[in-house]
Amino acid sequence: MKQVRNLIAIAAFVVAGTFTATAQTAASKVCHIASQELVEIMPKAKAAEKQLRNLAKTYEAELVNMDKALQTKSQEAQQKAPTRTDEENQRILEQIQADRKTIEEFYTNSQKSLSQKRTDLLKPVYEEARQAIFKVARAKGFDYVLDSTTGTGVIMADGYDLMPDVKKALGIQ
Repeated sequence: MKQVRNLIAIAAFVVAGTFTATAQTAASKVCHIASQELVEIMPKAKAAEKQLRNLAKTYEAELVNMDKALQTKSQEAQQKAPTRTDEENQRILEQIQADRKTIEEFYTNSQKSLSQKRTDLLKPVYEEARQAIFKVARAKGFDYVLDSTTGTGVIMADGYDLMPDVKKALGIQ
């Protein structure tokens, strides 16, 4: 009787283990998408990039003008230096150094401003892409979505590519 109970317990354990293993292997569905590629083809991202290029050109033009003015001032100072007193030359040299520092600060601030503007413009685009990926993946019954953008750690992505479905959901051709 004891042996029969042990045999029934072992059989129940094996059957339960088989059902658990089968349920675990059949439950997860995985697909992939190159999220960076998706964002780059989104019209809002293209518009943001155009706006950023225009802002960068504006900053660059201002820097060029500031640099030209500084070069002119520096050349004038060198030409007139022999006719001025040492105190005047020192004061002008300090002003040129201050102008150079102003240009450097403008450059640093323009880079920070561009970076912040990029974040402000692209954050909603990334969120829209993310939400579309979630929506489509859930509708298709996927449990996991891997990012197959180059350099993200996915070495091979031969499985289901979610890109066409998400592009369709976003109205991108």
